Amino acid sequence: MDPIDKFNKEKIDNINQLGESHELKKIAIDFIEKTTPNQYSYNFSWMGRPIIAFPQDMIAMQELIWKIKPDLIIETGIAHGGSIVYYASLLELIGKDGLVVGIDIDIRKHNRDLIEKHPMMKRIQMIEGSSTDPEIIKKISRIVDTKKTVMVCLDSNHTHNHVLEELKSYSPFVTIGSYCVVFDTIIENMPKNMFSNRSWSKGNNPMTAIHEYLKTHPEFKIDKTIQNKLLITVAPNGYLEKIKS
Repeated sequence: MDPIDKFNKEKIDNINQLGESHELKKIAIDFIEKTTPNQYSYNFSWMGRPIIAFPQDMIAMQELIWKIKPDLIIETGIAHGGSIVYYASLLELIGKDGLVVGIDIDIRKHNRDLIEKHPMMKRIQMIEGSSTDPEIIKKISRIVDTKKTVMVCLDSNHTHNHVLEELKSYSPFVTIGSYCVVFDTIIENMPKNMFSNRSWSKGNNPMTAIHEYLKTHPEFKIDKTIQNKLLITVAPNGYLEKIKS
């Protein structure tokens, strides 16, 4: 067997075994639960901007972006801008005319100023407003019309209703073979009282929205190979591959 084929086969076998291990899945969920009070995901940055994400998920995003080579990445939720800077830097390495569009209902001035001064700003466009506002969606649609390969990342308000509306509005922009990635589905696997100060919780979160959406949208499938190899991820069942129109 060709050594590259052999390596890839071994990798697939390893990922499948990881995905079948209930013990490892429990350890991963316990890790996330135990580190959440100390805001584990807040402790990492990319090119100087806080990314507020698990490094494991960002490696998965790098793999997907390199494989798909989108010329447009749409992300709802900007916060400190680390993720849009990260995606923009990957598009810069790929070359061509890739663009990241970030949408946030409140782009705080101190964050906007630092993002606008960043070297990767040349591949970033920020839009302030609700991601579910019809006017915002029309604006995004006009940008989509100028691009060929589109990826979507949903990471704003994590309530069931909001994420479901985002899925209805943004998943149609995703091109076949690309992904709609829905972050923070892990909320469904956490204790119910963990998010008592938030508007989302167990039973009302991105994962419940995904399950509702997929009932009537067979054009997407959950790519479980990603969560199986990561184990530690905030997006279990959240990597949605568009397999048909």
